[in-house]
Amino acid sequence: MEKRATHGGTCLNVGCIPSKALLHASELFEEAGHAFAKMGIKVPAPELDLSQMMAFKDEGVAGNTKGVEFLLKKNKIDAFHGTGKILGAGKVEVSPESGEKTTLETKAIVIATGSDVAKLKGLEIDEAKIVSSTGAIALKTLPKKLVVVGGGVIGLELGSVWRRLGSEVLVVEFLDRILPGMDVELGKQFQRILAKQGMEFKLGSKVTGAEKAGERLKVKIEPAAGGAAEEIEADVVLVAIGRTPFTEGLGLKEAGVELDERGRVKTDGHFKTTVDGIYAIGDVIVGPMLAHKAEDEGVAIAETLAGKSGHVNYEVIPNVVYTYPEVASVGRTEEELKKDGVEYKAGKFPFTANGRAKANGTTDGFVKILADAKTDKVLGVHIVGPDAGTLIGEVAVAMEFSSSSEDIARTCHAHPTLSEAVKEAALAVEGRAIHM
Repeated sequence: MEKRATHGGTCLNVGCIPSKALLHASELFEEAGHAFAKMGIKVPAPELDLSQMMAFKDEGVAGNTKGVEFLLKKNKIDAFHGTGKILGAGKVEVSPESGEKTTLETKAIVIATGSDVAKLKGLEIDEAKIVSSTGAIALKTLPKKLVVVGGGVIGLELGSVWRRLGSEVLVVEFLDRILPGMDVELGKQFQRILAKQGMEFKLGSKVTGAEKAGERLKVKIEPAAGGAAEEIEADVVLVAIGRTPFTEGLGLKEAGVELDERGRVKTDGHFKTTVDGIYAIGDVIVGPMLAHKAEDEGVAIAETLAGKSGHVNYEVIPNVVYTYPEVASVGRTEEELKKDGVEYKAGKFPFTANGRAKANGTTDGFVKILADAKTDKVLGVHIVGPDAGTLIGEVAVAMEFSSSSEDIARTCHAHPTLSEAVKEAALAVEGRAIHM
């Protein structure tokens, strides 16, 4: 059952897919304007056709959502469009936009309603001047100045899109660092890279309001620790402080389904809620709000309901920031290992020493591998650099099979490739990196 007219949820409709299309297009726009000449490619200065870029994005969204619709039909899955409400174990009410309500009866119910944009007091989202990620991927004109509230994944990705296309971008983050939750060293180097590209940052700060002043906004910014406020002008404010579980209006309380203190559906670790026959997966339960995490949980609950053994390894779920360069992480951070008193060794290798990165002129960033000091088991890998989102896949597979850093170091990697930096970082765990 789906509330939208098209399937695919936030990810395909207004999240991962459209934002990646804009990230790709804006990256090429910047390359054409700044990098082609150095490579001996002479072209006129590129001109932005924003409406065509949005059409390109929409085409990608349509292709993906229609693909899901095809797969549902191919696999003989009945689809109902409308708002769902759980009436109790085995009963779901569907309320379409027009027409009468329908009650479906079933053996099992899976709550997979995802998440919604987290709101911020003092900033009322209108998706025109004060926007969420949904509005930020559909702006009709290029903002001269964009203020991004939140230095997390969504804010940095969409901020980088508009910065490449010509906007002045200021990121305001409450904490003293960007990418909270990811490896601290990774975040610090990444911030330096983004600053070099032209993105500005105000850390340890908060946006407390935004008032319309003609065609622009007056944005009020205060120190997080308290102090004098300042006011700056902006054309658009993007609120990107995170997401919250979408559980309202589902009839959960009436059905006896319990929520935790953060509004997430309580489960027993195998997706079963506090009511027999009702299960939950994805952003509505504990864990990272990532599409691939939800997908794995969807497979696991389907296998469980079919009488098989569904399982998700939460220790090996990659997290990727699709800016340029990309940022990718899987497993434990150095801060987490120190907090838990785990002895570890770290191996690091910079892309400045990688042959392919040097040849391509894409040398920002590094690969860092953390391994248990006694067993050499890989505990975490953190990458900032070109194609980091693809490179993290190799180490995710290695970690799934409890690989040691030596296993990765002794695996032959093709030359010249960016993946050699992963091998070199693994060699560096024991101080044996060859090209550094």
